[in-house]
Amino acid sequence: MVNNSEFPEADDFSGVKKREVPEFGQGNSTLIAAGGEAGVQQLVADFYYYMDNEPEAATIRAMHSDDLTQSQQKLTTFLVGWMGGEDRYVERYGRMNLASAHRHLDIGYTEKQAWLACMQKALDAQPSYDELLKRFIMVRLSFPAEMCRNRN
Repeated sequence: MVNNSEFPEADDFSGVKKREVPEFGQGNSTLIAAGGEAGVQQLVADFYYYMDNEPEAATIRAMHSDDLTQSQQKLTTFLVGWMGGEDRYVERYGRMNLASAHRHLDIGYTEKQAWLACMQKALDAQPSYDELLKRFIMVRLSFPAEMCRNRN
């Protein structure tokens, strides 16, 4: 029998447990849930690990220099600000316009999907990330990923 204390509306037919849902996207709540700046650095390190090692990411990996240090720093700085932390991207790298920053690259649907797949694998590699946080980040990142796409 189902423990009805998990179902405040006594809706034990759906099988969906009710729980407190974090309010990601409010202030720095996303950054805190991601483990702060150190958590984002680990996420980015894992992201580039998958970009380096997944065959489906070979095309997007080839768009980067051999040394990924600057790419890692830029993505980390971007994500920290994007997640509600201190926005230091402009002071470090100048104004950000995702579409124009990636215009020189040949980014189509396949490349966008490869980038998102690497990010999903990196998110899945974070043991402290809640599943709702992972979904929130992926949904939100799909928009800037689409902005970078410049061909069909």
